[in-house]
Amino acid sequence: VYIGFNVEHFAFGEGLGARFGPVCPEPDVLNYSWREYGNRVGAWRCLDLFDSLAMPTGALINTALYDHCPELVAALAARGDELIGHGHTNAHQQGLLPEADELALLAHCRERILACSGQAPAGWLSPWISESHATPDLLAESAYRYTLNWCHDDQPVRMATRNGAGLWSIPYPQELNDIPMLVGRQMDAKDFAQVIIDNFDEMLDQSRAQPLVMGIALHPYLVGQPYRLRHLRRALAHIAQARDRGDVWFTTPGAICDHVDTLDTLSKPGMPAPPFNTDKERPA
Repeated sequence: VYIGFNVEHFAFGEGLGARFGPVCPEPDVLNYSWREYGNRVGAWRCLDLFDSLAMPTGALINTALYDHCPELVAALAARGDELIGHGHTNAHQQGLLPEADELALLAHCRERILACSGQAPAGWLSPWISESHATPDLLAESAYRYTLNWCHDDQPVRMATRNGAGLWSIPYPQELNDIPMLVGRQMDAKDFAQVIIDNFDEMLDQSRAQPLVMGIALHPYLVGQPYRLRHLRRALAHIAQARDRGDVWFTTPGAICDHVDTLDTLSKPGMPAPPFNTDKERPA
């Protein structure tokens, strides 16, 4: 199990962004400031929650954060969270770029995270899950080891690339994701928390037959709102209890990538589960 914690920057006065209210003429102060609440307040509340439950995250960061709120990225790094490339800003779609520009974006983000935080990102999530036909190839050629763009499986999948370089697809959720559920489907926070719990309990039962990956995608301008945070706490505490019993491995996408790299195969339904090549067997 892992948390994909989306910490994002949205350009003021232009570009894309989730909306709380009706679209207004730019500058759209209402919707911009609603999203900005996540970096100013919501993210810090979420970090307090993660700290209280001793939960690491895979922090999906826009590199523009280093210019606009460097203290937040520093707090993520200080916690030991994995920093994952997520574009420069969430106001633009990567898949619309010419190939040379897309390659430059991947290189820029990797180099900026390495220079500012001391760790080169192993993984990538495209802003708005926006891919070109060449994105997996460019990721592999830019020394990224995994992508989170694909939600097509409950297990990591090796992707074929044009130069043969290895690239893993680590499952990233769209159902256990606050954007499509809370914004798109207008789901209540209480119901979203129950969805997380029900999904976890079912996957825990199924994982006794084969190893599975469950991600939870969170955005601080949504779940960092106090009334939503209360329900998120309930869902994560439920998972923490199972973790403390030794039933699940609560980790990061990069650690999952490292682990599956050591395996010869992954089992599918109806196949025997392969052994975990670790000192202590642990479900993914």
